[in-house]
Amino acid sequence: MWMQTLAAAGVLALLTVVPGPDMAVVTKRALTGGRAEALRAAAGITTGLLVWGGCTVVGLAAVLAASAQAYFVVKILGAGYLVVLGLQALWQSRRSARPAGGPRTTRVGRAYLTGLATNVLNPKIAVFYTGLLPTLAPHGLSTTAGMGLLVLLHAALTLTWLGTYAYLVSRARAVFERPRVRHLLDRVTGVVLLGFGARIAVEAT
Repeated sequence: MWMQTLAAAGVLALLTVVPGPDMAVVTKRALTGGRAEALRAAAGITTGLLVWGGCTVVGLAAVLAASAQAYFVVKILGAGYLVVLGLQALWQSRRSARPAGGPRTTRVGRAYLTGLATNVLNPKIAVFYTGLLPTLAPHGLSTTAGMGLLVLLHAALTLTWLGTYAYLVSRARAVFERPRVRHLLDRVTGVVLLGFGARIAVEAT
């Protein structure tokens, strides 16, 4: 059982560190609001995983994955949300060429909600959980308990990885705050988010 859990952790860890919308959101928050904002975004992203994980354990995610219409709606909403975030980053790049005076404050909870929405509106997590987790669940536990354990493990790995990444980006913020570097990063982040949104929209059609 423990060897199976360890092997599953290795698979989940590899999937966790693959760059995606989550890292783009955390990068944006680290640059605009500093470490605290990035950590809030990471917490929101992790909560989104737990939401999908809970739905998977009780069977709702399987219903979504099997329903073409529901999957299409959630996918389009998720694509639209990423596009909005990308456009915001590109708009921000118009101002980032000027020297900044420090982290810009936002409403408390906004970074958390941004991270939460990024994952809640990502139906691929439902497909990932319903398709992969049952194959990774330890045989010594029931299917529900095994999948629940892997969801918690994935959430812990995600929070640890994104938290570490947020810390590293915020530590290097002095470099990133240079007007030219910041301008470039805002544009890259915006293009990346737009790219993810466009890809999801294309896959949905």
